[in-house]
Amino acid sequence: MKHIVKIITLLVTISALWIGLLQAAILPRSYTWLPPIYFIVSLGCYGLLMVGVGLMQFPTCPQEALLLQQDIVEAKEFLKQRNVDVGDSE
Repeated sequence: MKHIVKIITLLVTISALWIGLLQAAILPRSYTWLPPIYFIVSLGCYGLLMVGVGLMQFPTCPQEALLLQQDIVEAKEFLKQRNVDVGDSE
């Protein structure tokens, strides 16, 4: 819920700034379409940057990997007891 409030606040602020620029005639009428496009492009760049940072800092969890391997072995044993072919690919 907090993210929605942040996003709405950001959108309202940018919209107010854009309308203010239009009302003050700082931007010529022929360039009124540029700020929304710049905003969309910069938002896309920010999103790509956040994905890249998230991938670079992706945590590795060796203990969780061991637990997962143990769960897989237990599941194979359980299925073998039930006469299900699990295909030994070890």
